[in-house]
Amino acid sequence: MMMRKLLLLALSALFLAACQPSEDVPGPSDIVAESDAVLEQAEQVDEVDLPEVPGDGIDVERYRSHVRTLASDEFEGRAPGTRGDRLTVNYLVRQFSELGLEPGYGDSFLQPVPMVELTNEMRSDIAIEHNGDAYSLTYPEQMIIGTRRLGTEPQGIEDSELVFVGYGIVAPEYDWNDYEGLDVEGKTVVILVNDPGYATGDENLFNGNAMTYYGRWTYKYEEAARQGAAAALIVHETEPASYGWEVVINSWSGAQFELGNGGDEPVMALEGWITRDTAEDLFARAGLDFDEQKTRAETNAFTPVSLGGMATAKVRNSQREGQSYNVLATIPGSTRPEEAIVYMAHWDHLGRNMAIPGSAGIYNGAIDNASGTAALFEIARLYQEAGQPERSVLFLAVTLEEYGLLGSRYYVNNPVFPAAQTVAAINMDALSFVGPTHDVVVVGYGSSELEEILDRAVQAQDRVMVPEPTPEAGFYYRSDHFNFARGGIPALYAKGGVDHREHGREYGLQQQADYTANRYHRPADEYDPDWDLRGLVEDLALLYQVGRYLADGDQWPEWYPGNEFRAMREAQRP
Repeated sequence: MMMRKLLLLALSALFLAACQPSEDVPGPSDIVAESDAVLEQAEQVDEVDLPEVPGDGIDVERYRSHVRTLASDEFEGRAPGTRGDRLTVNYLVRQFSELGLEPGYGDSFLQPVPMVELTNEMRSDIAIEHNGDAYSLTYPEQMIIGTRRLGTEPQGIEDSELVFVGYGIVAPEYDWNDYEGLDVEGKTVVILVNDPGYATGDENLFNGNAMTYYGRWTYKYEEAARQGAAAALIVHETEPASYGWEVVINSWSGAQFELGNGGDEPVMALEGWITRDTAEDLFARAGLDFDEQKTRAETNAFTPVSLGGMATAKVRNSQREGQSYNVLATIPGSTRPEEAIVYMAHWDHLGRNMAIPGSAGIYNGAIDNASGTAALFEIARLYQEAGQPERSVLFLAVTLEEYGLLGSRYYVNNPVFPAAQTVAAINMDALSFVGPTHDVVVVGYGSSELEEILDRAVQAQDRVMVPEPTPEAGFYYRSDHFNFARGGIPALYAKGGVDHREHGREYGLQQQADYTANRYHRPADEYDPDWDLRGLVEDLALLYQVGRYLADGDQWPEWYPGNEFRAMREAQRP
């Protein structure tokens, strides 16, 4: 039975997604300095012989037509498991077929993605017994807990020892192991948010102010589960998390979504958050100062410490099952068809609010992400016009991005092209409709050699490549390319910036701020016939050139030294 409740998550519940645009960009001196830094490590950039963009390039009117259709009221916001799902998937298959692409999943364009909706039905307080003193942490003022384990049986902990494990990181490339020598089987670990580089501001520690994957809350839960912990509680602090406590509460209070097969990672009985004030009290009851322990956790000499308390808590979910689809289309390679470049975009959005009659409650998702989905068609058309590439090219439209990057995760776990044979991934999510800009923003700047190819194409357009302005927020880990990255595959997420060629930077910032305030994850994200798409044409030309260069060549771009995904890639391709 198709799930019908995958309709709408609260806006604040979607801090997982990378679609939210940046609020600012560096000034000119920062741009020059950052670009020079990348060029210093780019040994091959001058050797890149860029492919020509075929014909007249991106067909703006064709592109507009795709966005207009995908973002129409008829598609009802493209929520997975709904009528909008079926209409969208059928449209994608038809367009890829008409372009002459081959089915990418055996003899089908459709890869089924099993999905489960988990809704909390019961959530206890966290009862703590501390040296004979019993007290409770309450929801939502002090904590929130939940479980991602499938099923409807109660999940919980009983008399589970609380242990502070610093940032909860195991990172061999940084000679860092917060769990070293510690057995956490059955225990509840308390973890700091973000990573030591952000905390210290030391550019030589992890990635400095820019968050690494080790700073993401998703990693912290995964690592705690791998270590055998029964539960994990992350201490929320607004600045290092980049969102407030109300976002945590809203995100975790509503329905959660998981892959129907449970995914690929172990899952603890309980996952949750506590406020900083709660953590300070918890540490004080153990005779510890929270700030002192936080400072102690900023070096690899840190050792875990027991908080002396025993925690008991329980939750119970209801569960509904459904199915959605990734849509896969391929252009087989002429000489090395077993090697592939992947272009991806998520086709799903937030559906509709059934409490609002008519079209007013439809979340059309024109920019997020009909814009990227329509780009798949246009780039595929350019490939067909240019002729068969030497390597295969996979065009992957994924589902369930808005609900935890689940469609792309499912593909990476069940790939058509194994990770070792996937050259690179290029993501298109919430493209820029600001107009023609001088700058091209790279999310996750300084990650891989893909940026060297991109920079050459950017220079050819007389533009400049710049980093995202808020790397500490970890946006690189919030869109679908991240699942490829964590699978070892170099992944690029880049789009137009805000420094408008004619109206200046302030104009671009105003346009971006308007989208963020009034349309992002709101029903107002609708198709606009007055969009200035000149910049989009240039942006898509860049992404075509990067992919086509790889598709017709023999380069295997690498992660830069120190990147957290480099070791996995080296193991795949020794």
